Amino acid sequence: MMEKPFAITLDVGSSLANHTGAWRVERPVYVDLTPPCAHACPAMEDPQKWLYAAEDGSYEQAWRTLVEANPFPAIMGRVCYHPCETACNRSFLDEAVGINAVERFLGDHAIEQGWALPVPATTTGRRVLVVGAGPTGLSAAYQLRRLGHEVTVRDTSPLPGGMMRYGIPAYRLPRDVLDAEIARIVATGVRLELSTRVDDMTAALAEGFDAVFVAVGAQIGKRAYVPAAEAARIVDAVSLLHDVAQGDPPLLGRRVVVYGGGNTAVDAARTAKRLGASESVIVYRRTRDRMPAHDSEMAEAIEEGVVVKWLSTVAHADAGHLRVERMELDETGFPQPTGEFEDLEADSLVLALGQETDLSLLDGVSDLTLTNGSVEVDSSFMTGHPGIFAGGDAVPAQRTVTVGVGHGAKAARAIDAWLRATALVEPDEAPLAEYAALNTWYYADAPHAVRPRLEAARRTTGFEEVVQGLDAETAAYEARRCMSCGNCFECDNCYGVCPDNAVIKLGTGKRFEIDYDYCKGCGICAAECPSGSILMVPETR
Repeated sequence: MMEKPFAITLDVGSSLANHTGAWRVERPVYVDLTPPCAHACPAMEDPQKWLYAAEDGSYEQAWRTLVEANPFPAIMGRVCYHPCETACNRSFLDEAVGINAVERFLGDHAIEQGWALPVPATTTGRRVLVVGAGPTGLSAAYQLRRLGHEVTVRDTSPLPGGMMRYGIPAYRLPRDVLDAEIARIVATGVRLELSTRVDDMTAALAEGFDAVFVAVGAQIGKRAYVPAAEAARIVDAVSLLHDVAQGDPPLLGRRVVVYGGGNTAVDAARTAKRLGASESVIVYRRTRDRMPAHDSEMAEAIEEGVVVKWLSTVAHADAGHLRVERMELDETGFPQPTGEFEDLEADSLVLALGQETDLSLLDGVSDLTLTNGSVEVDSSFMTGHPGIFAGGDAVPAQRTVTVGVGHGAKAARAIDAWLRATALVEPDEAPLAEYAALNTWYYADAPHAVRPRLEAARRTTGFEEVVQGLDAETAAYEARRCMSCGNCFECDNCYGVCPDNAVIKLGTGKRFEIDYDYCKGCGICAAECPSGSILMVPETR
């Protein structure tokens, strides 16, 4: 029988001569770095943590870890444009981890299982008014309830959700999913007052609220001058999507032209097809690579028969037709007119040229600064008026559901600190886990799971959801593709490869430590660590 290698049979306590630590010039240390997915998430999620729990089917644990930051996983898994995946280190190896797809699975699974959000056992007695029941306001309300405060949310609409309900079509976000995740927040004790307009901030504070969070959405279509005859049929995209969501769609006709290049323009064009338009055309004054609309949304629109006229602008609208001028980009990328025109048949023109926020509720409030339709806030989301905070579409920022959820969570922490008269302490972020530090030899080639989509022929017959979710088996597979960048996942590599038996296992979930009396600083553990969670640092004497 072959004898085992000396390094495996060695009893590290057998001789003082085995103490090799004094020879080192470097020593290995375990670190916890920031995964790029977490660094890139505007909602402050740490996907690595809940993906780790989902790998072995611990879906409730994964969901509960996820909703500590974001109460809308089923919604976000449908409408977020997943910057986490853009940042994912796995994209350098094969394809990014389908974080968004797993998030949606966990959200849908939680709804099916009836999992509830925790209700605080005690309350602080402090009352906070949240104005706006969109993603920002509801996120703040949820986090404030977790912190023990009494929260009232007021909104002018008859149903909650804000632009999630009135701006995102049902083929992207089914209303039963939206209702389920909002109901779960209300069940924690958040008070909803709908069809209630807040016009006077001073009066609201006089009701006994200790703080106010302004989270009104950008639900007004931006007005822009388009030369038009009186008979021209012109509507704005925000109103179109709002009316469709309320079950009162406008009559657009058979030929519809949408003017704009953002996601709202694409949603309007796809909605027009579902309302019966045989022709739905987007007119955009720049090229595809400069279009702000998301690639996947644009690709699905084209599959559904939406046509795009690039480098074009609407010069004049009349009953039954439009005059379109061809543009060209100058050296700075700005579109310039060419004087070349084309006529398009069009029963209606939909303007999707941006959105604005109604901040009239802040009229007369002292110490506030409004700039370009947004209220200025400091790093804690407080306005110039003590006790009045603002976030989401009301402040200068990117206008997405994900950003809004993050604003709500951050503002809730700041409001809590203000109410308790304590300093707001932001946790220090560890250095970023870089791809170069990973040992990717240990990760098998595992392509990204593809989410099924409804075939294009069926999409335009109604508002059935287009993108389908993952099943449990595929969700677990996708979660296992995570490389745990910068954080130990107890693979035992360091324990197995150490030639000095200097790595000590501390037990499941407790990771390892290094016995520096026997470690000679060879660096094999760091070189063979798949996740890059062991660094070699200079030895100090």
